[in-house]
Amino acid sequence: MAQTTLKSGGFYLIRIIIAFVALIPMELEKFEEIRNRFCATYTDVTEGKMMSSPAIHYKKKVFAFLSRKNKMVFKFGKDYPIHHLDVQIQEFSPFKTKKPLTGWYEVGFSENQKWEGFTEIALRLMEEKS
Repeated sequence: MAQTTLKSGGFYLIRIIIAFVALIPMELEKFEEIRNRFCATYTDVTEGKMMSSPAIHYKKKVFAFLSRKNKMVFKFGKDYPIHHLDVQIQEFSPFKTKKPLTGWYEVGFSENQKWEGFTEIALRLMEEKS
C-alpha cells in the first residue's frame, strides 16, 4: 500500500513539474538564456529588473529587458541608426498617455534569432558611455 502511494505521489509531482514548465513562455526562456550567457561572460553584467520585468544590467544600469508583452527591449540611444538593423523594430512605448521612451526599442519574438546580437550592441553602447 505505501509503495503504491509513493509511486502515485511521484507521478503526481512529475505532472505538476511538467505543467509548471509548460507555463514558461518561449520568450522568457530565450531571454533568460541570453541573460545567463551575458552574466557569465561579462564581469559587470548582472541580472536585474526594469518596470517589474526581468532585465540585464551593466554596472547597475539597464540596457536590455523583456517587456510585459514578451518583446525584448534594448537601449540603443536616440542617435543609433536603427534603420540599418534590417528587422521589425519600434520605439518602446509602455504608457498609454505618454510618448515612447527615447532611445529604447522593442523587437518581437518573431525576430528572436537577432536578440542576442542586439543585446551585444546595447551592451557595447552602454560600455562606451561609461
